[in-house]
Amino acid sequence: MLNGIDVSNWQGVVDWGRHAKAGVSFAFAKATEGVTFTDPWFGRNWTGMRESWIVCGAYHFARPSGNPEAQVGHFLRAVGQAGGLHRGDLLALDLETNDHLPAPRVARFARRWCDAVIAQAGVRPVVYTFLSFARGGNCAGLEGYPLWIAAPDHPRGRPEVPVPWSNWAIHQHSNKPVDRNVFRGTRADLTSLGYRPRRSEDA
Repeated sequence: MLNGIDVSNWQGVVDWGRHAKAGVSFAFAKATEGVTFTDPWFGRNWTGMRESWIVCGAYHFARPSGNPEAQVGHFLRAVGQAGGLHRGDLLALDLETNDHLPAPRVARFARRWCDAVIAQAGVRPVVYTFLSFARGGNCAGLEGYPLWIAAPDHPRGRPEVPVPWSNWAIHQHSNKPVDRNVFRGTRADLTSLGYRPRRSEDA
C-alpha cells in the first residue's frame, strides 16, 4: 500500500519535501468549493507536490445546492491556473454535505459533477465520502468511481465499505496531525486512475 496525505488551507504552509522523505507517495490538496471559493494555498501545494515527486491530486468540495457543471468549470480553471494536469494527476469530489437537500438530489448532483469532469478533463474522478453519508443514499449511482473512504475508526487499510461500492481505493485512516491515507495498490495503479493526455497533447 502507498501512503498519502490530504491538505487544505487549514494546514497553511506544507513542507512537501519533508513529507516525501517520510514516505508520502501521493497527496490531495483542496482546490475549490462551490463556484466562488478557491483555496489560497492550492497553487503552492500543487507545485510543491509535483516538485517533490508526489502523485498530485486535487479535490473539489461539493455544494449540492449549486450547479454541478458550473462547479466543475470553477474547479478545472483553478487546476489550470495552478499549472494544469500532467500525466497521472488525480481529481476528486469531496462529497460530505447535503446542503439540506434530500439524498436523491445530492446523488444526482454528484453523478452530474463526475460526468462533467470526464467530459471536460477526460479523468474519472475519485469520490471522497464517509460511511453514514453514503449509507444515507447520497452516493447512489457512484459505484463506478473509485472510493476514497473516510473511516478513521477502522484499522489502516481495513475500512468498512458502504453501499453502493463493493471495494475501496483510498482509506483515510487518521486525521492527526494531518489527514493520512493509504492506497491499495502500486504507484502505477494509482496513476492509472489519473489524467491521460490525448495523443495530440503528447506530440
